[in-house]
Amino acid sequence: MKPAAFLDRDGTIIRDVHYLSDPAKVELLPGAAAGMRLLRDAGYACVVVSNQSAVARGIVSPERLASIHEELCRQLLARGVALDGWYFCAELPTTSDRTTIDHPDRKPGPGMLLRAARELDLDLGQSWMIGDMVSDVLAGYNAGCRGSILVRTGHGTAQPEADQIATHIAADLFEAARWVLNAPAAPAERSPSPNE
Repeated sequence: MKPAAFLDRDGTIIRDVHYLSDPAKVELLPGAAAGMRLLRDAGYACVVVSNQSAVARGIVSPERLASIHEELCRQLLARGVALDGWYFCAELPTTSDRTTIDHPDRKPGPGMLLRAARELDLDLGQSWMIGDMVSDVLAGYNAGCRGSILVRTGHGTAQPEADQIATHIAADLFEAARWVLNAPAAPAERSPSPNE
């Protein structure tokens, strides 16, 4: 089993375009590829987990979404980095509250992370979630990750509630990756005493 960096897509890896539907508008954020390269070189799997309700809304077809993902991968490969996995949830939200789990796979639900852990043999307890929204931060906690990092790109400056619960706040994915690689050791689990 290996640890993973679960990464939100829009506003974390690429510039946030509302309901992105055109591969030509895929634009890597500064430092994103370099941050992912640091993580992969350190033995972390890089796995994208993304809410994509635009599919259910009929704004983006599944084929178009695949084309957008292919363009993302092309741009990353041009910078010497590859993804280890890609998961998306096309379900519509049932509430505007980004802290409510309205579908197991839709962040803040942990479903995509749990499925990736099963399919890619990942150690959730040593993994991190990195994203720009409170739903990303909570998805990491709900999946049992070691921690969740909020990046200030995308929506990260407009969600003060995420500041209160994130393990760490970083300017961007590169800074988040550097922090992960130097994160304090996780506290050891306390063994129960014989009297407990």
